[in-house]
This record gives sequence, C-alpha cells and structure tokens, in this order.
Amino acid sequence: MLERIAREENCHTILLYHSLPDEVNTHDLIQTLYAQGYTVLLPSVVGNDLALHVYEGEQVMNAGSSFGIQESQGALFTDYSKIDLAVIPGMAFTQQGDRLGRGKGFYDRLLPKLHCPLIGIAFPFQILPVIPTEQHDIPMTELISC
Repeated sequence: MLERIAREENCHTILLYHSLPDEVNTHDLIQTLYAQGYTVLLPSVVGNDLALHVYEGEQVMNAGSSFGIQESQGALFTDYSKIDLAVIPGMAFTQQGDRLGRGKGFYDRLLPKLHCPLIGIAFPFQILPVIPTEQHDIPMTELISC
C-alpha cells in the first residue's frame, strides 16, 4: 500500500479508515504515513454522515459510537478539495471497482464530495465477479488486494 501511495505525485493529504478486526488492517499504515509527514484523515460517524478529522496520534483517538471504531478527535477537516487520495473500506468489491459497503450509506454520502483517486483495499475473498450496485454508487479508481 505504501508503494501505491508513493506513486501518487503531490500526495500530501490521505483519507484512510481505522480498520475493524474483519477489515484489512490499516493501523500501521496510518502511523507510518503520519510519521512521514502526511496529513492523515480518519472518518467519524456523526448522525448519518461521516465527518473527517485529522489524525494527531493514537493519544487523540476514542472509541466511536458506531461499530466500535476508533475515531480521531483531531481537528475537523472540511476542505474535501485538498484530499489527494482516499482509501475506502468495503465488504466486497469487483475488479471493475464496484463496492459494497456495510449498508448504512456513510460512504455513499461521502464519496460524491471527493475528487481524488479512490482506492479500495480488500482481502482476496472479498473480490467477487459481481455485486449489487445502484445508480448512485461510485466505483473505486483502483482495487488493491492484500
């Protein structure tokens, strides 16, 4: 994953997610990118939407109210145009970039605001030939299997 990010020119601000036990682990990646000087953003659940917060270290993380996800309590980030790359979780993906989420629509509401490459990361068993999609679903730019 670090190699993929290094290929992206002018990549300074990266949206990631703090993984759950059943997702590709992102904890080390978050800390490595933060240590290398990248601005790392993590989502937190606020009502029916995701708010983005700057990652400012593990000491500024709290258990969120939804799904038990650790959420950053760092500064709120609202300038979506400054996001250079977004790494997006999912329950299933296709090689064509279709994504199936957990069913609450959090990323369905966030993705239209982003104008950067969207990278889905998944375990090999999460990549399926076909998944159900709807017209509003935004495909990933790239899929990485871990």
